[in-house]
Amino acid sequence: MKAVHPRLGSGLVMALTAAFSAATLIAAPTARADVVAYLVNVTVRPGYNFASADTAIQYGQGVCGKIADGKPYAAIVGDINSDFNTSDGYQANYLVSQAVNELCPALIWQLRNSAAQYRPVAP
Repeated sequence: MKAVHPRLGSGLVMALTAAFSAATLIAAPTARADVVAYLVNVTVRPGYNFASADTAIQYGQGVCGKIADGKPYAAIVGDINSDFNTSDGYQANYLVSQAVNELCPALIWQLRNSAAQYRPVAP
């Protein structure tokens, strides 16, 4: 068997590593919306009492729209507290979290940036 020149061998390894890395980046999974998971999570948890699945989805999409429009996290939480007549910050946070994670995952970083300075209001 013929020996491979050391410099040629290391160059081949580097080329294969680069090709594998590029293929991995191209095939990396992307965030996908999961409407069923959203529905299960917000309709089973008490407190929201959506009239129907369509109403729940529309509300979640509205939350996504507010995030996409750049509305601050504190204002979105305030809207939810007002809409559901509650001061439970956890309930509002949960709904925002479910909407962004399951209906509009591409907006997660935008929401995180908006919530960076958020401090819950003490009851």
